[in-house]
Amino acid sequence: MSCVNNSTNNGKIVFFSGEDIPLEMHKVRMVQRIQLLPVQERLAAIREAGSNTFLLRNRDVFLDMLTDSGVNAMSDNQYAAMLRADDSYAGSETFYRLSEVLQDIFDTRYFLPAHQGRACENIIANAFIKPGSVTVMNYHFTTTKAHITRLGGTVLEVLGDASLEIDSDLPFKGNLDIAKLEKTVNEAGDNMAFVRIEAGTNLIGGQPVSLQNMREVSAFCRKRGIMLVLDASLLADNLYFIKTREEECRDRPLADIVKEIASLMDVIYFSARKLGCARGGGIMTNSEKLFKKMRDFVTLYEGFLTYGGMSVREMEAIAVGLRETLDINVINQTPIFVEALGKELQKRGIPVVTPFGGLGCHVDASRFVDHIPQEEYPAGALAAAIFIASGVRGMERGTMSEQRNPDGSERLSEMELVRLAVPKRVFTLSHMRFVADRLGWLWENRKLIGGLKFEEEPETLRFFVGKLKPINDWQERLAEKFAKDMPNGI
Repeated sequence: MSCVNNSTNNGKIVFFSGEDIPLEMHKVRMVQRIQLLPVQERLAAIREAGSNTFLLRNRDVFLDMLTDSGVNAMSDNQYAAMLRADDSYAGSETFYRLSEVLQDIFDTRYFLPAHQGRACENIIANAFIKPGSVTVMNYHFTTTKAHITRLGGTVLEVLGDASLEIDSDLPFKGNLDIAKLEKTVNEAGDNMAFVRIEAGTNLIGGQPVSLQNMREVSAFCRKRGIMLVLDASLLADNLYFIKTREEECRDRPLADIVKEIASLMDVIYFSARKLGCARGGGIMTNSEKLFKKMRDFVTLYEGFLTYGGMSVREMEAIAVGLRETLDINVINQTPIFVEALGKELQKRGIPVVTPFGGLGCHVDASRFVDHIPQEEYPAGALAAAIFIASGVRGMERGTMSEQRNPDGSERLSEMELVRLAVPKRVFTLSHMRFVADRLGWLWENRKLIGGLKFEEEPETLRFFVGKLKPINDWQERLAEKFAKDMPNGI
C-alpha cells in the first residue's frame, strides 16, 4: 500500500457544495449485521449488565462505541498478510518481518512482543518500579496507573492547567507542563522511575501532544538522566494532529515525524489493538541495557521472545497495519469522524470536549447531568442512559474509572466524560447522525437521568466488571418516556 502524503489538505476531501463532512476513504466489501432492539429490551439488557456498559452482550448493542481497542477495521492487505504467517514457537519468520518493519518505521534496534498494551505496561512496571518509585506523566491511563501502584509506585501528573478545561481552542491539551515537570522531578529526587508521555491522552478526551513538547520533555529528561517512555497506542491520531495543527509539520512526511519522535524516547510501547489495527503489542528501545532488563518478564508473563503471547497471524497483520499508519488517508479517518459527530452534538447544545481529539467524541457528563453528584457516578449513569435511548454503547471515563483512596473514600475524577469511541473505518456518517439524534432526545430529557451506586465493586479496575444499580427507578421512567416519544419504541 502506498504511503500518501497530501500536504495541501492532509487527506480531507473538499466538497464543491461547501459542506464540511468527512469522507470514507475506503469501500465496504464485507459487512457485519447489527440490530437495534426496542427500548424495553435495551432496558432489560442494561439491568442485566448491572448498569455497566462493559458487561453488555454485544448482540444487544446497536453501535459499539465502547472502545477502538481491537475493533478497528483491518485492510484487505492485512488479511492477505495473515495467510503467510510462520506458526513456529521460536524463531518465527513472522517475528523477524514485524521486527524489521518496526526498525524501519521507528529506527529502533530492539523489539519485545507482548499480547497487548497493558501487558507492555506490566513488563515495564516490573522492570522499573519498586516501592516508593515516582512516575511522572502528562495524564494517567487506568491500567498504567494500576500496574504502577500495585508495585508500590506513585503516579504524578504534570498537565497544564488549561488542559482540563472542557471548552478550549488549545491545540495540544496533552502537552506536559515543563515548569511543573521540573518541580515534580526535583521533589521526587532519587525516587524518580521514569517520565511517561501518552500521545494522545485517553482520559481527557484523546487530546494530542505536540512534537515540540516532546522535544522539550526529552531534552529535560536527558539532561537529568531520566528515562523517557512513550505510550504510542494512540500515535496514529496524534500524528494527524501534529500534521494539521503544528505548522512546521504540515509539509513533513509522516515517516520523518515518526522517526524524530522515536529518537526522542528511551522506550516506546504500544497496543496494536489501536496502533496497527490488529491484536497485540510490543516494546521498542535502542538501549541494550533496558532491553535486557525487560526481556525476562516477556518470557515469564507473555511467551517466548519471538511471539510474546500473540498469534503469528495477528503479527503479520500488525506489520502491514503499521505501514498503513504512514498513510494520511488512514490516520485521518477517526479524527474527521470524531469532529463530524462532535459538531452534530454541538448543534443540539450538547456539551463536548473541544477541540475535538482522537479516539472518540467525549461528552461532558458534568454538564449533561449536572444534577447528579460525582459520588453517584454521573458519567456512568449517562453511559447507561445513552444505551437505553439509542442502543449505543459508550464508556464511562470519570470517577468510576478512578481507584478509591487508601482510606476507602472516593477519588473524584477531574473530568466526568462519556467516550463515544470511533473505531477506524467501521461506522458511516449516517451512524454518526443517528448517535447525535438520539443524544439530542436524551439532552431534552436529561433531568430524568439519576445516579448509580455499586452493588459489586472489585478492588482493582472496578469499571471493567463492577455492577451498579440505579439510585431509584429513573431507568424505567426514561424508557417509558422514550417509548411515548418514539411510536415504534426503537
